[in-house]
Amino acid sequence: MATPTIIEIPHNLGRDEARRRMAAGIGKLASHIPGGAATVTHSWPSQDQLSLTVTTMGVEVPCTVDAQDTRLRVTLQLPAMLGLMSGPIKAIVQKQGERLLLDKKPDQTA
Repeated sequence: MATPTIIEIPHNLGRDEARRRMAAGIGKLASHIPGGAATVTHSWPSQDQLSLTVTTMGVEVPCTVDAQDTRLRVTLQLPAMLGLMSGPIKAIVQKQGERLLLDKKPDQTA
């Protein structure tokens, strides 16, 4: 089994708000996956951990996102065939995670 790819996304939102934004953004995740035919299944094994499986083009990528007070910790289990793409995948996850956390709260105005 390949070594997990770990991405740490810092934030200053606090755990509760980070978790809320994770939950609000999960429905948009598939649209951010290159290839256009991704499916995402998810569950919450604990209050602070989101478990995901992203499937695209016949490849499954299990991952977890742990909400912490000052960061999100994303752990991807990339299959061997995606090993050479771990750098670009990590960069995309980092960028999209930061964008998710920058979204305004529902009660904020522009």
